[in-house]
Amino acid sequence: MHALATKRYHKAAPFLLVMLLLALITGIGAIATSQTAEATTASSSDLEAGQKLFSSNCATCHGIDAQGQDGVAPSLVGVGAAAVDFQVGTGRMPMQASGPQAPAKPVAFSATEISQLAAYVASLGSGPSIPTAEEVDPSLGDPAKGMELFRTNCAMCHGSVGGGGALTEGKFAPSLMKTTPTHIFEAMLTGPQSMPVFNNANITPEDKRDIIAYLVAQRDGSPGGLSLGAIGPVAEGWWAWIVGIGLLIGSTIWIGARSS
Repeated sequence: MHALATKRYHKAAPFLLVMLLLALITGIGAIATSQTAEATTASSSDLEAGQKLFSSNCATCHGIDAQGQDGVAPSLVGVGAAAVDFQVGTGRMPMQASGPQAPAKPVAFSATEISQLAAYVASLGSGPSIPTAEEVDPSLGDPAKGMELFRTNCAMCHGSVGGGGALTEGKFAPSLMKTTPTHIFEAMLTGPQSMPVFNNANITPEDKRDIIAYLVAQRDGSPGGLSLGAIGPVAEGWWAWIVGIGLLIGSTIWIGARSS
């Protein structure tokens, strides 16, 4: 048996095997370290630029350390990059004046600056990240399933097709007809203004994409003809009823006048 083992295994085999494993581990570690160093350099540059942008544009309200100020602006620690990308990317921030809520307006920063601001705020505390292109691609979603989810969770404020609606105390649910898929996803994820937070435990990323697919599908004209502003079946039905009854009454009066 000993002779057979000697023939099958060379004495130097274990040593060579250990050396080979050490070389492999060292090589992988060197590559990972190099990649980490490059990422850290890029990230540090973005963080520095983002901090400067924050100090000159946001610190007045949110505080130099982003901890917020009572009665002025909330803390941004832990809100994540998605919240910044939504608020700044839709022009809601920086806010021009106090009000019940911040309306969307022309964007004040470039895409690069928004990314840098988001990176800086995200470094202050963990929070939702910006969704990937695949997560918000409406072509990968199911509009029929999205319709069910939207009408269960969103239609009571935004209307049956996302046309928007009024809330209380001067607040409102904005129209979603021109909102980008990324910003729709981020709004569900972060719950801006009066909107509740629909995290991935409440509505999965796949369900969010289905909702986006449904909303985008509503932008392709009106399958039923005249949309009447796409304000919803109840309001549109009431308008049709008023017009129909009005025409009947008008016709009756006209016929009666002609007969007499």
